Amino acid sequence: MKQSTKPSAFPSRLSMVAIACQLACMGISTAQAQEVSNEQTSSTQVTITGKKVGMGLMVQENAPKARSTITAEELAKQRPTGNAYEALELMPAVNSYNYDATGLFGGGLTLRGFNSDQIGATINGVPVNDSGNFAVYPQEFVDQENTCTQFVTQGSTDVDSPQIGATGGNFGITTCDPSKTKRFRVMQTVGGLNLSKTYLRYDTGMLSDNRSRLFISYSHAQADKWKGEGGAKRDHVDFGFRTDFDKFNSVSGVVLYNRAINQNISSFRLADLNKNGYYYDYSTKFIGHVTPTKGKADNDPSQANADSFYKLTQNPFENVIASVTGKMRIGENTDVKVIPYYWYGYGNGGVQQKLVSEAGFLNPATGKNTAGVDLNGDGDTLDKVIVANASVTRTNRPGITASVTHNVDNHQLLAGFWYERATHEQFGPMVAVDANGNAVDIWLKDGRINRPDGTPYQSRDWKTISTGYQFFVQDTISLLNDKLQVNVGVRAPTMKRDFTNYANEGAGVGYNISKSYSEVLPQLGARYQIDNNNQVFASLAKNMKAPPNFVYATSGNVVLVNGVPTMPVDVKAETSLNLDLGYRHQSDKLTAQATVYSIDFRDRQATAYDVVSNTSSLTSVGKVKTNGFEIELGNTPVNGWSFYSSVGYAKSEIKDNLTVSKTAVLPTAGKEMTLTPTWKAGLSAQYETAVWYARLKAKYTGSQWATMTNDELVPSYTLLGLDAGYQFANTSWLKKPTVRLSISNLTNEKYRNPSSFNVTNAQAYGTAAAKTVFYYLGAPRFTSVTFSADF
Repeated sequence: MKQSTKPSAFPSRLSMVAIACQLACMGISTAQAQEVSNEQTSSTQVTITGKKVGMGLMVQENAPKARSTITAEELAKQRPTGNAYEALELMPAVNSYNYDATGLFGGGLTLRGFNSDQIGATINGVPVNDSGNFAVYPQEFVDQENTCTQFVTQGSTDVDSPQIGATGGNFGITTCDPSKTKRFRVMQTVGGLNLSKTYLRYDTGMLSDNRSRLFISYSHAQADKWKGEGGAKRDHVDFGFRTDFDKFNSVSGVVLYNRAINQNISSFRLADLNKNGYYYDYSTKFIGHVTPTKGKADNDPSQANADSFYKLTQNPFENVIASVTGKMRIGENTDVKVIPYYWYGYGNGGVQQKLVSEAGFLNPATGKNTAGVDLNGDGDTLDKVIVANASVTRTNRPGITASVTHNVDNHQLLAGFWYERATHEQFGPMVAVDANGNAVDIWLKDGRINRPDGTPYQSRDWKTISTGYQFFVQDTISLLNDKLQVNVGVRAPTMKRDFTNYANEGAGVGYNISKSYSEVLPQLGARYQIDNNNQVFASLAKNMKAPPNFVYATSGNVVLVNGVPTMPVDVKAETSLNLDLGYRHQSDKLTAQATVYSIDFRDRQATAYDVVSNTSSLTSVGKVKTNGFEIELGNTPVNGWSFYSSVGYAKSEIKDNLTVSKTAVLPTAGKEMTLTPTWKAGLSAQYETAVWYARLKAKYTGSQWATMTNDELVPSYTLLGLDAGYQFANTSWLKKPTVRLSISNLTNEKYRNPSSFNVTNAQAYGTAAAKTVFYYLGAPRFTSVTFSADF
């Protein structure tokens, strides 16, 4: 792949001509406001009142802030194995990519230049960012077939959103309620790379009390990697219920269970790509163990991380998200909503293959790694042996959100609180690897290797108790006969980190650090309805992100001085000030939203993630300013034709030079932030009849910088996709039998995305050595077919 030397001005391949043609087509269309019901009615449709806008890629909004929503109508046209990041890819503020075409392996996302760990993520109001580092793993959450809406608030986190790590807005997923009609749904997807997904869902319909309903679904998905050996396997169960006592009182809940075993898709340097080619991946051959001899130092051969054996790059993970939503009317104008929840997760990540010295085990009495264990059975502790070792994470996370809404005169008052206590354990056990390169247990639960005193080896051993709580209040005021709506709100989040490092092979001294972070975050929004079809809005909000827990480790920002933990650089909470000014046109011909925005950062954190070691580090970038605009357009079908388009522009600027050591300062002042493409655009055109549809979509991602010193540029790219479907006539036992085709990356484009948001410099500056940029490569053309029907 040839690297560009300077950013492109605007999409050269997704030209202004194409967008102008689309707007001309939209000008003759008819539209109507739409409102999405939280209930599916077929395998490819949801209940919608009013007329469709933008094929489910856009709904008419009235919030006094920038907000974009997609519905189940759009999700049903996407590949069923896709994840939440992929579903958002055409939105103007979103820069997303997947590690493969199926979506089973995860991916990356930035929003207006905010990394995914700076964006709040919720499912049915439950926070799902990692409680330690705020990371998001989109492939874990929910089956796409059970998702009714996904939304993004681009700059202002909702006042009642349970977030302590969101400076860049939030995105949310809402699952579908059980159907009121009894049914059994079957979907089967097959595709290239041995892709297969079987999805089964049973809805009870209304039970005998005529107010309750349930559903349960199960899916199994698997696929091979698009390069190298290995693949992904995912088993998922969703369960939901709903009881409506009357119009104002209800209780509903979901349990979302996921168990997956993925193998890493490698990321490599440009030098590796130029040397080994686009399809280079982890080694398919285990380098093996040497035959040991007692009394002799026998070392297994070294196999570099980039060439690790593919069977030792597996990342198993299991998690459960359970929540209940209770809504109660306690007075004529007063409603209460309570959401208790519980989140559990266990698994590991990173490359497991590791060469370990038999003489490098921790001696707890001295805090030194001087104890010996015979790993290969030759009767001595002189050797180095390949084992399987990775970072294991276990999380137990109960919480609750409660709010009350009261209407009085022209005021709607909202007040409430959020509380959670997350126990986040991160440790690094290891197990033996046999002669064929198979770990004793890829979950690193059974067969753990112990120290001489019987305690398990741990490459790290942390326990973080994160207690978060937040109070919030908002007054929504209606003025001028409802033409003017003003929101005045404030939220006051607090996060207490209680971090304990237990003595381990990475840091032989145990210690504890406890810190709290609090902010008062005001919000102000206004929306003015000019006439029936036009409105303007404005929003100003302050957001906050507490530091991630790894800053308290010796691999982060902690230095041990005579066994006492110190933090030479005490990381502050990141804050941002977000201003949105926007205009909406919502008529029976066109739905459009245009927003200009400005973001000011203070103490901006940028996180680097190492996919090999599964560790993170933090850099404080200081002040960063980002300005830009976003445009979305959608129409209702006209003679079967529907269109959607989006354009986003972002210009970021780092305000200060970055000090990286006592003797080195990087020239970052005036440079652009990483992973923030200046231009992004999306286009979708669809033709639909009563029984079939076909649509072409295009996504343009402009060039973006891979480093903060702007010395390595990522070229722009354009991806094309094709979706089509045909619904057959009902039979005596099949309802709405439908077949769907999905083709991604039609033109087989080769492209890349940096694996990390926080690479400072690719070239050396004085004593500051060059850093390495690793890239995930874009998957080639991929085709899948899905058949679905209700019984």
